[in-house]
Amino acid sequence: MKPVRILYIGGSDSSGGAGIQADLKAAHACGCWGLSVVTAVTAQNTGGVSGIYPVAPEFVGKQIDAVLSDIGANAVKTGMLPDTEIIRVVARKIKKYKITRLVVDPVMIAKGGKTLMPSKARTALVNELLPLALTVTPNVPEAEILAGIKIASIDDMKEAAIRIHASGVKNVLIKGGHLPAGRKADITDVLYNGRFYEFSSRRLPIKDVHGTGCTFASALAAGIARKASVIDATLQARVLIIAAIKNPARIGKGYPSANVFGEQFKTT
Repeated sequence: MKPVRILYIGGSDSSGGAGIQADLKAAHACGCWGLSVVTAVTAQNTGGVSGIYPVAPEFVGKQIDAVLSDIGANAVKTGMLPDTEIIRVVARKIKKYKITRLVVDPVMIAKGGKTLMPSKARTALVNELLPLALTVTPNVPEAEILAGIKIASIDDMKEAAIRIHASGVKNVLIKGGHLPAGRKADITDVLYNGRFYEFSSRRLPIKDVHGTGCTFASALAAGIARKASVIDATLQARVLIIAAIKNPARIGKGYPSANVFGEQFKTT
């Protein structure tokens, strides 16, 4: 019997903390087989991104064809898509291979502040890729860009989710970690699919962990690949990301990285 297969389409992180490297670690931690298509090579470490080298759009398409024509995928998750043409190629391939379990993580800004998606590409993402997606997983700053509003509260997150949902994506999951601490639980994620669902947890006393967005969306894709509902997959992904933040890998001089292997992965 074939293992559960997830195709991750995104940028390579030379520090191993985010991007394709984080995707593959999350797939392994969830008991799945990770496949990869690289859209950009980055020069980065725990301090930030110092350079980005996009892969030619036609070669991104060739990678997708090579994987899906032979191995197939139970789900696809996209991460860093650095330009309009790459987004269009990905959208065409999603249609060609009739992918229905698509998770879009709209990676726009790196942890250190580097812009990873120009404004024209954001427009293409909304118009061409989101209508094909089962779920999109923006954090608050990304949701502000996609919805065109400022977000300072849970109610604002809900309004943004409604606006993003109008693009055609079936489920909008806005992660609330960037909001100021408040209410009984410090962090609340909001899921909207015509109805609202809230997922809350205490804020952990660890700041600026690298790769949390990639890891969370990758784990969500793993749950969806196993045919879990988006609600159940969200709950499963939250368990994994909380554990990954509680036991970060401190591998360099800058930001610690999300560690999906928990206490089993020892750092020095």
